[in-house]
Amino acid sequence: MSDYRQSGSVSPIPLTKAVKWIMILTVGTWFLLQVLGEGLFKLNITEHLALYPGKVFLEGRVWQLLTYMFLHSTNITHILFNMLMLWFFGAALEMRWGQKYFWIYYLASGVGAALIYSLCMLIYSAVSASQMGLIVPVIGASGAVYALLLAYGVMFANETMYFFFVFPMKAKYFVILMGLIQFASFLTTRFDGGEVAYLAHLGGLAAGGILLLIKRMGRGGQGRVGRSPKKQGKLRLIVNNDQKGPKYWN
Repeated sequence: MSDYRQSGSVSPIPLTKAVKWIMILTVGTWFLLQVLGEGLFKLNITEHLALYPGKVFLEGRVWQLLTYMFLHSTNITHILFNMLMLWFFGAALEMRWGQKYFWIYYLASGVGAALIYSLCMLIYSAVSASQMGLIVPVIGASGAVYALLLAYGVMFANETMYFFFVFPMKAKYFVILMGLIQFASFLTTRFDGGEVAYLAHLGGLAAGGILLLIKRMGRGGQGRVGRSPKKQGKLRLIVNNDQKGPKYWN
């Protein structure tokens, strides 16, 4: 999918330990609980582990703020795209942060994205009297993945990336572009429903920004959260925002 280019050589992106285990847990959960459990044995896994904002607030199913990240649509492109993005952005961040903080950032940003999404749906429901946003399930790791995207754009701001393999731009501008795409997509769909949970993506960007700010404040506010070296390799990334899927894709 992409490669680092340094000093004229090409090497694959390393599969770091935390990224590897997150991929194993996510793909394993998807295959065992959804492909086999729901698809073959007709178990109702989604009802218990997907994110239902209404059930989180009204029934106290707070675990859904975390477990939804490990569920995906049975359409393989959903989990494949998220895992590729996890690998692409996560490996570089884990090598910079270390395993411990990477786990904290990934899980906390996913929970933060779910909390922001759920609170917005609760407020919208109270204002509009529409219950749709409270009862439509959200599944997928995209909230946490967009938080990784934000962190990558901050810490490797001047890294060159290629949008659709054609348009070169610095990582910091790529993050801004992706944020604008998600915001525009959110505005052109129903607030309380749609094929893709764009609001959860935006929630991931917001949660990631809050976590990076807390990390910076914890260091006494000295220096930037991270910066890319003067000479970095060029990364190539294909992003296709035109995928279609179930209402609850995230």
